[in-house]
Amino acid sequence: MQFTEFVVVIAAIMALNPFAMDMMLPALPNIGSTFHILVANRLQVVLSAFLIGFGLGQFIIGPLSDSFGRRPVLLGGMVLYAIASVLAVAAPSFETLLLARALAGLGTSATRVIATSVVRDCYAGRRMASVISLAMMVFIAVPVIAPSFGQAVMLMTNWRGIFVVLMVYGLVALVWTSLRLPETLPASERKAFALADVLDAYKQTVTNRQTLGYALAAGGIQGALFAYVFSAEQVFTGTFKLGHYFPLAFAAVAFGVAVAGFLNARHVGRIGMRVMSHSALVGFLAVAVAMFTAAKLAALPLWLFMGLSALLMFTFGLMIANFTALAMEPQGHIAGTASSLYGSITTLLGIGIGVVIGQAYDGTVLPFATGFLLCTLATLAIVVITEKGRLFRPHHHPIAS
Repeated sequence: MQFTEFVVVIAAIMALNPFAMDMMLPALPNIGSTFHILVANRLQVVLSAFLIGFGLGQFIIGPLSDSFGRRPVLLGGMVLYAIASVLAVAAPSFETLLLARALAGLGTSATRVIATSVVRDCYAGRRMASVISLAMMVFIAVPVIAPSFGQAVMLMTNWRGIFVVLMVYGLVALVWTSLRLPETLPASERKAFALADVLDAYKQTVTNRQTLGYALAAGGIQGALFAYVFSAEQVFTGTFKLGHYFPLAFAAVAFGVAVAGFLNARHVGRIGMRVMSHSALVGFLAVAVAMFTAAKLAALPLWLFMGLSALLMFTFGLMIANFTALAMEPQGHIAGTASSLYGSITTLLGIGIGVVIGQAYDGTVLPFATGFLLCTLATLAIVVITEKGRLFRPHHHPIAS
């Protein structure tokens, strides 16, 4: 497979997750009406159920792929995703829909973990960061179009049509992957699936200072992002009264993260992962302070909120790919298991933070702005501790355990 097609396939696989997540945003009020959900904040569980399945699934996906190879586990996850989409289309109750969402998240956990593992199988160092950035540019750019796409689908049918579209996309990705993506883990490098070996690999992962530190840091910034996504529909339609224009506003904000992914892919090889991500973290903090101050003073009009949110997305995009590459850099010998545990830590930590902040929504932006600032301060502290107080150092060797 040529390099360009490799990156596109990896991006297409990874995009299953954000499509399934963000196409649903415009449909939440309609889902609430269908199932008579009276408390608006409860509808956020449609998103969090998906992410919980996604986070929990990653614990086992990596070890399975290290034992049986990347392809069979990846294809199995994509089949489960398609089945979950069918179940969501036919869901007779809210609880059934939540089950379908959890199963879809479980299926996409294979796409996320194995895509990262495949990249790590083939590349290392700054080259790995560049490939991940290119794939993440698509992965994170999907929210730019997903809500608008979901809104367009609902103009032609109801919210169940969104799951039909997701099922079709999943099947196309499944066929393309099965025909074109080769196995990247040779049989000679596979490990027996034994509990003791899995636990040992987990131990190696969490006892490595660099891997654990950047996993916790990524979880902190994802907590801020998930809080934004969970409450975005309520903020834009409730607080700022945008109504059906919500997908356009969400897309305009999310565009910043796609720009960041492109710039990171172009320049990370020259500048280095640490300089790029640490600079972005400082910018992330500046945005958090500005948003909190404006919200506290009740001086946060729509234009300022969107501008700060776009900067949030831009700096997030510069951090997340580099944090992932830095965390995975010392784990080449157990890439699948390390990627699996890394994904679970970051996702579940992010969900926990995001749910707490999202459920605090009270009709204003202040709960989000407060949570955003606290997440950023905690993330900065974690990175400083991980790097032993030395930020921005462009060295090429992983930090010792």
